[in-house]
Amino acid sequence: MPSNKSTRAQRAAIIDRMLEAYYPEVRVPLDHRDAYTLLIAVLLSAQCTDLRVNQITPILFARAADPRAMIRLSVAEIESIIRPCGLAPAKAKAIHGLSTLLLERHDGHVPASFAELEALPGVGHKTASVVMAQAFGVPAFPVDTHIHRLAQRWKLTNGKNVVQTEADLKALFPENRWNKLHIQIILYGREYCTARGCDGTRCPICRAVFPGRIRPVTTRK
Repeated sequence: MPSNKSTRAQRAAIIDRMLEAYYPEVRVPLDHRDAYTLLIAVLLSAQCTDLRVNQITPILFARAADPRAMIRLSVAEIESIIRPCGLAPAKAKAIHGLSTLLLERHDGHVPASFAELEALPGVGHKTASVVMAQAFGVPAFPVDTHIHRLAQRWKLTNGKNVVQTEADLKALFPENRWNKLHIQIILYGREYCTARGCDGTRCPICRAVFPGRIRPVTTRK
């Protein structure tokens, strides 16, 4: 069992083993059919739960499950469908815009390139990372606010920002684990180490890597 002065690498090794034991099989939490529907689902998930996204995407994809069908819908029509996901005006504009660019630049296909994905409206590095990892199998470590929070609680990063957290996690874990591990961390965070349900002293992983910790951990956004 580690002490509270264990190294990042030691903690990472313990966390890796525990996550693999808790979640030996994982699937992408967002329902999708292909790279395009995954891209749209990830875009919709910004500041929205995966559960809500999975309730809305079947309605949207029944109308338009590919770029050509999507641009036949107006931005207003897309907005009316996705409104429960929040930020609907901006997301609808981005969905219509990226669908148009996929047709103009990529023959309607989602590009398997970080640079080309991030050049699409509404697609940031985290969204591109999810698509690259889960649609194309390219090693990536998407870091959202939940992973950022847990990485801080487990002292795997100094917590300055998600960019630094991504770099720190990539340095700590083997590249062949990144794509599965980011989903395992998300699943664990939802079930055991929630924002309010664990303060850094309660869940199995927090107790395993910091057995002597007695004070709650404050995380930085």
